[in-house]
Amino acid sequence: MMMGFGFGGFGFLLMLLFWLLLIGLIAWAIIQFFSRSGAQSDARGHGQNQLTTRQDTALEVLKQRYARGEITKSEYEEMRRELTI
Repeated sequence: MMMGFGFGGFGFLLMLLFWLLLIGLIAWAIIQFFSRSGAQSDARGHGQNQLTTRQDTALEVLKQRYARGEITKSEYEEMRRELTI
C-alpha cells in the first residue's frame, strides 16, 4: 500500500517548485528594497558634497516657507544670508 500525495513524483515536484518560487520571490523583494533605498541616497549626494546638499535643502525649505507666507521678506533674507555663509 502506497501513501503520499496521490500524484506520485509529480506532487513532490510541484511542492518543490512552489517553495523555490516562494524563496526566489522573497529574495527578489529584499534585493529590490535595498537597491531602491541605496539609489535614493546616491541620488541625494551624487556628484556633490554633503554640505552643499544640506544647504540646498535648507534653502529650498526657506523658499517654501517664504512662499507660504510663514516668514516675512526681512526674515527670509536674514536666514538666507546665514545659510549661505
